Parts: sequence; C-alpha cells; structure tokens
Amino acid sequence: MGGNWTEWLGPAEWQAVRLSLRVAFWATLASLPLGIIVAYALARWDFWGKQLLNGIVHLPLILPPVVTGYLLLITFGRRGPVGEFLDQWFGIILSFRWTGAAVAAAIMAFPLMVRAIRLSIEAVDPKLEAAASTLGAARIWVFATVTLPLILPGIITGAILAFAKAIGEFGATITFVSNIPGQTQTIPSAIYAFLQVPGGQDQATRLVIIAVLIAMAALVLSEYLARRVAKRVAGS
Repeated sequence: MGGNWTEWLGPAEWQAVRLSLRVAFWATLASLPLGIIVAYALARWDFWGKQLLNGIVHLPLILPPVVTGYLLLITFGRRGPVGEFLDQWFGIILSFRWTGAAVAAAIMAFPLMVRAIRLSIEAVDPKLEAAASTLGAARIWVFATVTLPLILPGIITGAILAFAKAIGEFGATITFVSNIPGQTQTIPSAIYAFLQVPGGQDQATRLVIIAVLIAMAALVLSEYLARRVAKRVAGS
C-alpha cells in the first residue's frame, strides 16, 4: 500500500469515486427544491390525490431498484417518450450517460429527502405561520421568514441522507445507464465489476472501505449540522 490515497487507489477506482461524488452532488442539488415543495404540500396542504402523491414519492423504496431503472429506461431512453423529446428538442441524452445516473440516484434518494423534510415541517407549530399570515404577510413570505429557518435542520438532514443514498445507488443506475468505466461506473457498479474478474477482490475491498467512510461521514455531518442549526434557530 502506498503512502497516500492516490497510491492506494488505482486510476479506475479513483474514477469511480469521483464520478459517484459528482452524481450524488447533482442528484441532491437538483432534487432539493422539489423535495421541499413536495414535503410542504404533504405536511400542510389538503388536496385531492394527496395519498396518491405520497404513494408515488415513496414508491422507489418499495419497488425493486431494477424495476425503477427499467421504468426510467423506457421513459427517458432515446426511444422513450420523454427521452426522445429531450433528445430532439434540447439535445439532452440521459440513458447511458452520467446525467442519467444522477437522475436515477435522485429518484431513489428522493423519498428519504422528502420524509426528513416533511417531519421537520410537521414539527413546526402551524399557529406560528398563522400568526404571521394575520399580520398581512404573503404565504411565500411566511414560508421564507418563519417556516424555512425552523425546518433548516430537517432540510440539511434530508439533503445529506439523500447524498449518501445516491452514493450507494446500484440497481436502478446500472439498469438505466449500464456500467461504463469513466462514464457511468459509480462505486457500487465498480465493486460489482471488480468482483466479476479474477484478482479484483482487493480493488473491490478498497472501494467498499471508501463507501463506508463516505456514508459514515455523511451521517456524522448530518447530525452535527442539524444540531448546530437547531441551536442557532433556538437562540435567535
């Protein structure tokens, strides 16, 4: 083993780590605004189809990941209805691209994000929001000035949990974008590939260690940031 991480991990392993971090980052960032909106709607609004929306949001947790990946492939593939539209009109191709891996990871991580944010919204006393509304504040202003600061720990927790989930996503990703080294091969895909060839166990083991370290770091960071923000909000 070398004296630093660059020597310890080979080029193919580093490639998988960098791609995983890239996919997880964009998956989390792109889905966060929608996650907040959906969580707020489920926590605060009463509307027709609310239970249906809740079921759709949590469906990736129930379905086998391969099924989710297949649904993405037939929908967002180049011959799928959405994929063909994106390709012809915007030149966007998701299948067998790292961007597709980000979409798959975002969908699989979305339920965890929404659930964490929803729980934090439900913990906020609606009377606080009602009091601000009676003073003439618009609903969006009430959310920005009252609700958002109070639910910030939940948003941070949801985002980091989604990031950690996106790092470890395998089934939906490999079904939708395959396992192409340097393009769509994330840490779980690389581990699977290394275990299929003789002598690849050491490489797989190193990536397993990296995956565990990233997951633990995400959980610790989530707890730390949530507590710090909660104390700041309580003291304000």
